[in-house]
Amino acid sequence: MIVRTLAMAGALSLAAVGAQAEIKVGMITTLSGGGAGLGIDVRDGFMLALEQSGRTDVTVVIEDDQQKPDIAVQLSDKMIQSEKVDVMTGIIWSNLAMAVVPGAVAQGKFYLSPNAGPSALAGQGCHPNYFNVAWQNDNLHEAAGAYANDAGYKNSFILAPNYPAGQDALTGYKRFFKGDLAGEIYTQLGQTDYAAEIAQIRASGADSVFFFLPGGMGISFLKQYADSGVGLPVVGPAFSFDQGILQAVGDAALGVVNTSQWSKDIDNPANVAFVASFQEKYGRLPSLYASQGFDTANLLLSALEVAEPSDADAFREALRAADFDSTRGDFAFGANHHPIQDIYVREVIKEGDIYTNKIIGVALKDHVDAYVGECKM
Repeated sequence: MIVRTLAMAGALSLAAVGAQAEIKVGMITTLSGGGAGLGIDVRDGFMLALEQSGRTDVTVVIEDDQQKPDIAVQLSDKMIQSEKVDVMTGIIWSNLAMAVVPGAVAQGKFYLSPNAGPSALAGQGCHPNYFNVAWQNDNLHEAAGAYANDAGYKNSFILAPNYPAGQDALTGYKRFFKGDLAGEIYTQLGQTDYAAEIAQIRASGADSVFFFLPGGMGISFLKQYADSGVGLPVVGPAFSFDQGILQAVGDAALGVVNTSQWSKDIDNPANVAFVASFQEKYGRLPSLYASQGFDTANLLLSALEVAEPSDADAFREALRAADFDSTRGDFAFGANHHPIQDIYVREVIKEGDIYTNKIIGVALKDHVDAYVGECKM
């Protein structure tokens, strides 16, 4: 397997083993700035699966999008026109996905999303060459709304950043939550000071708080919320309570309930082996994002056992079959190439010195996204 990453400053060889690769994968992901941890975990999970496969015919070209849509578009054009990649993957952020994916698939490339799942690409903007291996953006938030009902909450204050995934997040929560809204706020993407929002929560009369603030945004909010003494129960998606974030948040996250399609304690052979091998190789527990990168690579590998991307129809059918052992257990695609899967309820706990999550229930069983009926492919 030949693996290389092309940084903005130049080319850096990560590994070179075996003969000239026959299949080229272009990975555009976030490797710098506040969202770097997410992209690093997707990359590391993806590369671990390739390493374990033993294949020598796959090259991965890795680029840092710096969380900027214009950079992502430039990198996509470079990968398609100069690098001649067969398959693309890696994007974390939905605004970057919206900038890159439609153009990539229109040029005949396959795109396998390990994370971003904007509603626009699940419904009318679906495409035969686009597969999302993670979830549709609304899904984990829908599960949070379902859990909030079961917990007896009647008046939630909800907030998320103002970009496609944030909009999908609040839409998803409201789709399933049966109570009232004490307040609804869209924050700035990348915001780190939440004093004004917390003051509004305090004055709102809410009985609960739902928020979607991934990466560094979630760390900042949780710390400030805990220090504020507001004390209302918090519900959120795994993106704000994932393995990397929890270590930075610390005790402020203990006991918080969150929703996820993956957890390190899902008890199936593929997941048990993945968690152990990831920890052995990288010296840390895997995150939600790492599991998604790992599953994305294994989906790709399963399809390559059947056909090459040059035989587009056969390769597409092989992807659609999803004949691989997912870390989530049962895995299937819906008609719009988004997962049909269980979404769990987790609680933040501490195991020794490590903050992590444990499954305490299932919020949604065999869940299908809300946009599949709008997809006409």
